[in-house]
Amino acid sequence: RSFIAVHHPKACPVERRELRRSRPCSRMNGTSLFSQSYSDAQAPFDAGDITATQLGSQVDFSFLDFNTQEAGAGYPDPVPFSQVPDASVGIVSAPSSQGGGLGLDGPLSETGLSQLSLQDAFDGFTDGAPEAVMKAPEWACAYCGIHNPESVVKCLTTGKWFCNGRVTGTASCIVTHLVRAKCKEVSLHKDSPLGETVLECYASGSRNVFALGFVPLAGEHTVVLLARDTPPSSPAIKDLDLDLSAWSPLIEDRAFVGWLVRPPEAGEIARARHVSGAAVAALEEAWRRDPTKGLDDLAPPRAEDEPCPVALRYDDAYQYQNIFGPLIKLEADYDKAAKESLAREDVSVQWSVGLNRRVVARFFFPRDSGDMRLVVGDELLLRHPLPRLGAAPWQGMGLVTRLGDAGEEIVVELRAREKGQGPPPTDVTVGFRVEFVWKGATFERMQRAMKAFAVDETSVSGYLYHKILGHVVEETALKVKLPKRLSAPGLPELNASQADAVSRVLRSPLSLIQGPPGTGKTVTSASIVYALARQGAGAGQVLVTAPSNIAVDHLAERAAVTGLKVVRLQARSREAVASNVEHLTLHQQVRALAAAESPELYKLQQLKDELGELSAQDERKHRTLLRALEREVLQAADVVCATCVGAGDPRLAHFRFRRVLIDEATQAVEPESLIPLVMGAKQLVLVGDHCQLGPVTLAKPAARAGLAQSLFERLMLLGVKPIRLAVQYRMHPALSRFPSDTFYEGALQNGVSAAQRELPAETFPWPTDKPMMFHVQLGAEEISASGTSYLNRAEAAAVEKLVTHLLRVGVAPSQIGIITPYEGQRAHVLATLARAGPLRAEQYAAVECASVDAFQGREKDFVVLSCVRSNAHQGIGFLSDPRRLNVALTRARYGLFVLGNPQVLAKQMIWGALLHHFKDNGCLVEGPLTVLKQSLVALPRKRTFFDASSFGLGGAHSNRFRPVEHAGERHEPPAPPPAHGEGPARGGRSKGLEPSDAAEYDRSALVGASGPYAIPGSDLPLGSAEDPLQPQGLGQRGAPGLGQDSLLFPWTT
Repeated sequence: RSFIAVHHPKACPVERRELRRSRPCSRMNGTSLFSQSYSDAQAPFDAGDITATQLGSQVDFSFLDFNTQEAGAGYPDPVPFSQVPDASVGIVSAPSSQGGGLGLDGPLSETGLSQLSLQDAFDGFTDGAPEAVMKAPEWACAYCGIHNPESVVKCLTTGKWFCNGRVTGTASCIVTHLVRAKCKEVSLHKDSPLGETVLECYASGSRNVFALGFVPLAGEHTVVLLARDTPPSSPAIKDLDLDLSAWSPLIEDRAFVGWLVRPPEAGEIARARHVSGAAVAALEEAWRRDPTKGLDDLAPPRAEDEPCPVALRYDDAYQYQNIFGPLIKLEADYDKAAKESLAREDVSVQWSVGLNRRVVARFFFPRDSGDMRLVVGDELLLRHPLPRLGAAPWQGMGLVTRLGDAGEEIVVELRAREKGQGPPPTDVTVGFRVEFVWKGATFERMQRAMKAFAVDETSVSGYLYHKILGHVVEETALKVKLPKRLSAPGLPELNASQADAVSRVLRSPLSLIQGPPGTGKTVTSASIVYALARQGAGAGQVLVTAPSNIAVDHLAERAAVTGLKVVRLQARSREAVASNVEHLTLHQQVRALAAAESPELYKLQQLKDELGELSAQDERKHRTLLRALEREVLQAADVVCATCVGAGDPRLAHFRFRRVLIDEATQAVEPESLIPLVMGAKQLVLVGDHCQLGPVTLAKPAARAGLAQSLFERLMLLGVKPIRLAVQYRMHPALSRFPSDTFYEGALQNGVSAAQRELPAETFPWPTDKPMMFHVQLGAEEISASGTSYLNRAEAAAVEKLVTHLLRVGVAPSQIGIITPYEGQRAHVLATLARAGPLRAEQYAAVECASVDAFQGREKDFVVLSCVRSNAHQGIGFLSDPRRLNVALTRARYGLFVLGNPQVLAKQMIWGALLHHFKDNGCLVEGPLTVLKQSLVALPRKRTFFDASSFGLGGAHSNRFRPVEHAGERHEPPAPPPAHGEGPARGGRSKGLEPSDAAEYDRSALVGASGPYAIPGSDLPLGSAEDPLQPQGLGQRGAPGLGQDSLLFPWTT
């Protein structure tokens, strides 16, 4: 490889520089050259640099040629540029006096990039394409048609050209394409000042432009392209005396730096074809099927192409199924496509043998990509085309049993060999292909649950059937004898709000419990489970579920300490995964019972563990004995715990559960919550917090249609009032103040005092007596190597300093949590701790760094929150979701550190309020940790009101409800409500909702307006002081045809 050293005879202020970098050796007779002028907006070089007006005649070019193929090759002296035997690389022309331009067709205006950014201010698919665009050359931008050779870049994966202008949105066309198409390699035009050059790292040869940047060569006017994480010890650069701290990315603010690829001029942008974001998405999707498609081949999107949105109320379960069924199908298709796209080629594998004599494969994936959702229990398929000379191709299926602390190491335990399959090629370590196996059981169980809900009269009680559909039902109270003591043995004593929640749940067939952070939601849930299971003979078993395995394990552990017989049902694919409730799992209880009561099954199981497989006859006998023993264990249980999807396991097919509790119910999509309900539920308890994170959906069309709305939230909108737990025991009172005032109307009480949450003064030099601070960081964000996430190197460095300080004063690594919203930053923070931390690597490795989602429901003594976003055009992404902010701020017990750029974050209203909160308390600081000082950064004017429509009900994760008559096909006219004292007529599918009532309710409570509205069936306005719902006036914004008005509520109580 080679690069060009650019020398200038006179010292002058920094304005422009020259850069030459390698191209593949197949070009230019084995010599790769790279030359370009650029503006330096980062750290200045030394004073010997060239100016824009001196580029033409006064620059002396030379190149260094380094042949990496020869052992011991060194770096020769510069060779005059005139000796280069190929003249195909363009020489940078002298710029015009009108500006510092690089263009062959004229100067580039000094207009800032922000003035070149055009937003789509029209509703059409695309605007009319000018005649010049229609006749553009082959290198014209595939989006907008701009074709100046200096402004276009070729994607080497798709072979298409794109410009560096912000025509399609806030990102340049080329970056937009690279991100959407998941491409990473580019080359420049042959008529550009650099010539037909492929961008790559000088040290490693990596061509991932999202990871590439440049570093100046000390003492010379030379710049070297390097990957972001190039180690200082790299042999290719150790002799160049490079200062890697001066590294700057080639892509800034989602566009290539202007000195490398010239942004189009304002006139070019004005003449370009302006393409909407929807058209870009449609075009990229069309290219996946047929790369020859163009914008002219696409039909404008039609309203009928969008899935039917969910409704607030449904005529019957058939209409419910007809609306949610297609949404689940859409989500399944997206999930399958995402899994199948994650295959990796040329993977290196390390082999070993586990304790159970199963073959174990270890390999590494770079996991700074947000689209790689690999979890323990997933199935992977390993392939090798030619493991040995003359051997047949090999493939083997395995389960992910462990993910490394850094998330990059993956441990897979291979299944027993199938008949005719060869043994794993453990003597081969390279050349493997890893494929992600998609399993549709989750979505199939949702579909089956909706079908059972519609056709099976016994799936749920008549009361729950009509409440779920949104029908008006006569409220009833269950006749139960309340225990004298509501607290459960082995669990902490309940406070007043917790005891009230248990009491009200036992008397109601449908209950919602809202558990704000740190309020003892799990203890309350376990106490409810104990009370339900101890209601007397004939009460039946209790089914406890949650969307995630972690939540189920936690609740199962708490329920077991009360003395109940608890069985934790796991998916068979997770039985080999270590768990803290291993003794409660079904397979372990069966194994223990087999050892005591079924010697035949025990021997067969031992034989299977040793050999990996059994004969066909033994396998049938093993299966029969195992099923019988599993049923015996399940029938003896007081409580069965499983995930919501796990409740659809065939092993529970013949069980009926009258009492069902769903924890973290606000994180489950509605059909997922339906799976445990259709097993005979007569009493339902939903526990969650709609003010924290909601369900995760991959398919954006399905999310827009309302799949991201939980059953908990819809029932709230229907008037079911949640019981709110009121006392928090986690946070220092200073840390709970802002979340309480902002998200819970100031109603959260502190169950711990400041004295109980204070540590010795030497732990950290807090700016005030409040253990919190916002540390100002102005470093720019960067796109991570995946192209789909972000990182911020300045914040990562600050995180390392904070963590190092805490570790040095005696804080245990397990007490520290690092939260960041972006996978790219998570990976970079871990790399920074390992590379730059001065303490032992084991200490940093024990510090947990994870996403906001991963920390929900958990806590740490000290939390460092890295916000990452810092840009001129792009905004702050999903950081603007108040529910995400609520979770991030409420994980810390003793101290909270927030790192971010206040100038960018304050543009969003809720972040502006948070920053004013820190500033008013003297906690908005800047500078080194040892000499922190109050920051003088200017914040926007404090706003009195917050736009509630972006939070909680009706917010970013909720659907936009349609009136029921527009949401789906009607099946029959609604019937009147059941008479007082009568149960709902399940067989007749009675409705109890007149059309006029539906229209009136949709107009009042669902559409955002200027004041609070009453909850149906209640005398209380939404958000009133007596109603434990959520911030005042939460309504629906953006209902079809009714504008974007929203409800407001005051920040202060």
